[in-house]
This record gives sequence, C-alpha cells and structure tokens, in this order.
Amino acid sequence: MTTPIDVLVIGAGVAGLVAARECAQVGLSVTIIEATDAVGGPVAGHVLDGLSLDSGAESFAVRGGTVDSFIEDLGLTDQVVVPNVAGAWLHLPALKPNCPVQSHSEGDASVSVPLPKAGVLGIPGSPLADDVRRVIGWKGSLRAYLDRLMPVLTIGREHSLGDLVKKRMGQRVLDRLVEPVASGVYTTSAVDLEIDVVAPGLNRALTTAGSLSGAVSALRSGAPAGSNVGGLLGGMARLPAAIVAALEHHNVTIVTGTTARSLAHSGTDNKPTWAVTVSRRADADPAAPAGQDAAQAEPTTDTLTARYVIVATQGAQALRLVNSLGARFDALAELDWPAPTAVTLTSLVLDAPALDVHPRGTGVLVSIDAPDVTAKALTHVTAKWAWVAEAAGPGRHVVRLSYGRAGAPNPTDDLTDDELQALALHDASALLGVPLPAGCVRAFARTEWRDALSPATLGAPERTQRVREAVAATPGLEITGAWLAGTGLASVIPHALQAGDRIRHAALGLTITAPEL
Repeated sequence: MTTPIDVLVIGAGVAGLVAARECAQVGLSVTIIEATDAVGGPVAGHVLDGLSLDSGAESFAVRGGTVDSFIEDLGLTDQVVVPNVAGAWLHLPALKPNCPVQSHSEGDASVSVPLPKAGVLGIPGSPLADDVRRVIGWKGSLRAYLDRLMPVLTIGREHSLGDLVKKRMGQRVLDRLVEPVASGVYTTSAVDLEIDVVAPGLNRALTTAGSLSGAVSALRSGAPAGSNVGGLLGGMARLPAAIVAALEHHNVTIVTGTTARSLAHSGTDNKPTWAVTVSRRADADPAAPAGQDAAQAEPTTDTLTARYVIVATQGAQALRLVNSLGARFDALAELDWPAPTAVTLTSLVLDAPALDVHPRGTGVLVSIDAPDVTAKALTHVTAKWAWVAEAAGPGRHVVRLSYGRAGAPNPTDDLTDDELQALALHDASALLGVPLPAGCVRAFARTEWRDALSPATLGAPERTQRVREAVAATPGLEITGAWLAGTGLASVIPHALQAGDRIRHAALGLTITAPEL
C-alpha cells in the first residue's frame, strides 16, 4: 500500500465505517485499517445454540431521527423492531422497617421492584407515586417531595447528576433509583456524570419548572410518543454488515489485523499529507510467504500515505496516536480523562420454562449495595425482543448479564469461563427469582469490552472542546467515536457523519462551518 490514498480511516467500529462511507460516496479513495479481526466494534453479534444474538449493543435510541434516517438509507427500515414495553426492574437492598436512620447499605436482604415509569435516568417526576414509594418508602418519597418546595439556585449550572439529585431529592432517590440506572447505562456513578451530557435540557428545565421533579416531567412531556429505542431483526450486528456492503460497492478497502502506531503530518494547509506507520500481523499481511506460521512470525511494519486521516479508535488509543502531533495534542493527554472501564458481558441460553412468564420484565438494574449479586445489570433478551423469543421457542430463554463498574476492578478478571458461567447463573437466579440449575444451561459466551473512556463524566464538555480546537488547527485530520460523541448510536452516527462530511468538503475544495465534535 505505497500509493497515496485520499482518506485513511483508523478504526472499523461504526464511527469509522460511517465516516468512511461519507467520503467514499463522493468518489474519494478510502482505506480502513482495524487492529482486530472484526469490524463493527461494540456493535457485534455471535451465534449461541443456533441463535443469532447481540454480543455488544442491542438497540439504538430514536431521538433526533438520525439513526432511523441512516438505517433507511441502508435499506434496513423494514428490519427495525421495538422492544417489549414492560420495562425493567430494580434489584436493591431491602429497606429496614421502623428504623429512623438508614445506612447506605439498607439491609442484609434484597428486593426486586419495577423501575418507576415516569422518570428520567431514575429521577422521579412524581415523588409520591405508588411505584416510587414502593422503591424508596414513604420517608424517601416525602424527602423527595421537598424538592417542590425548595428554591432553585439560578447562579451557575449544576454539573454532577448525583450531587443534584441528592441535594434536591435526598440520598434514597440517589442510591435506590438513580445510581442503578446510571451504572446500567453509563457504567459510571451518577455522582461522576455530567448533567448536560446525560440529560440535555435538564438544567434549563430545572430553572423554568422550579423543581427537579417538574423538570423531569417537562422533559418527558416534550419527548416523542412511542418507544425510546429500536433494534434490528436478527441483531444490531446487521448494521455494520450493511455498511460494509455499501463500502464494497464504493471499492473501499478494509484491512484487519493492522494497527496504527504513529502519525506524521506534512504538506500545506491546502494539500496536507499524512504518513501513518502501521504494524500488521503476519496472517493479515498479503505479502507474507505462503505456509508461514503466523503465530510465530513477527508483525510487519509499513507506512501508509494519505491526504486525509480520520481517527476512529477508542479514546485511549486515539489519544496515544495523536500525542506526537504538536503541543495542542500533547496537552490533551494532561487533561482529567476518566480511567478506562473494563466491562464483561455474559450470555446464557437456558432451558427454563419458568421464565416464560417474564418474572422481572425485560431485565434488572442492580444497586451496587445489593448483597447477593455481583452483576450490575441483566437483560432478559427473550422477554425484551419478540424476534428472539420466536426463534428460541417456548421454554428456551436468553439472558445477558454485565459486570464491571467505573472506578473499581472488574470482578470477573480472575475467573475462568467455567467460574464465570457459574457466577452468571447464580446472579440470574437471584435477579429473576427463579432457581436455575447448572443443567439448564444450553450455551454460554463471554465477551470483553476494554479500554473504553466514558464520554459522560464530569468535565466532558471542556475536554471535548479541547479536542475540537486541536483538530480544527490540524488540516486533514478528523477524530470521531463514542468517547467524543457520547454513548449510543444516536450520538455516534451523527458525529461520524459530520466528521466524514468535513473531510469530503475539504477534499473537494468546499467550505463548511467549524467542526462540532
């Protein structure tokens, strides 16, 4: 690959694939390199017991309509499905009766209760509603209702979601409603989440409505009717597969097993040139001698040249890669980035007719203080998605459990697959309220997602602005991905579309507005 290409995309997750397609559609030559053996990143799938299942992201948020439009453009609209509206449950320490002071860990026993409906990230819009009182008790509800009577501080803006909730509604709302949801969605404590990232508009609505519960009600009333998320028949892995098919139509080259090691920039602002040093596994090198033992061979090193580069790797890798591009990028590494979080997903296919009644709705979010469960969340896949239930048939069920929280060691790191399967089965039994003996397991899989930087922690807007400024000052470069865009495809896809659009406009000599990373 010594011939210069127009655009080199580093990383073949959804962000990289989407940005590459934007460039290729106007006739630019595009090459994508990917360090692993697969494309799609966290949007992935696997086959267990004959069932095609998601092994990463299982849905997309419908907000904004960007994902829907993108899916329509790929010809997948007729494959969009919506989940069961039954909703999730919470698994929490039991409240101690007749105790005037409750500790952070409320009791030695656990309870499972439905997640209240009228809320945002667990924050209740109606603190005295029956489903809220069932979770936090009368004392918790009355404390939360005081939010309606408290003045709103209009000087400055709140940043920490957890601090705001505790200040306005009390510790029980934070511990028993908001923390399980925050951990399940963002793998991060609510105290460390930036409000304007995870709940856009909440600060403004708080000032307007005069209370946090009023702000939540206003945000919910302004949301479009219907399901907030959708999925794809056959699994979300169909999305990157469809993008790859579109890329093949435009003669885009995708090279797996190839890692970018360094970037060097030369040329002028109008004619930038990039040299990218890569290492390629022997089995991924087309020039490797036939019959060579790839496992024993040293990786080969090469230099690729391109007019434009789009970095679409995970955050930690991206920061290492651009670190040498000058003082602006060198300074990025000194920012207060969150520590990468390691998440382990376990999938179980079970013979369990008792689960036909969906005893815990579509899944369970787990309090960090629950004494009997290690997992942070469980999805009852066959309860959530009708197409999976139909494929599985009566009595056969799929459950998925996730492990790993920000700021703490992953509890599965030292477990063998057999040990992790036993732990997942124990946790599933506790969370679903149904005995699940070892003999009911038909299939098990373990999926690891590592080195991910949360895009939603405190300081995220400022860090993103610094990245935006560094990129804007570097002709021919774009950076995209969830660590900058935000959690979920509804954030990743529009961000990647914008990055690809800026590159193709630059390549065609057009002018557009400043980047919105």
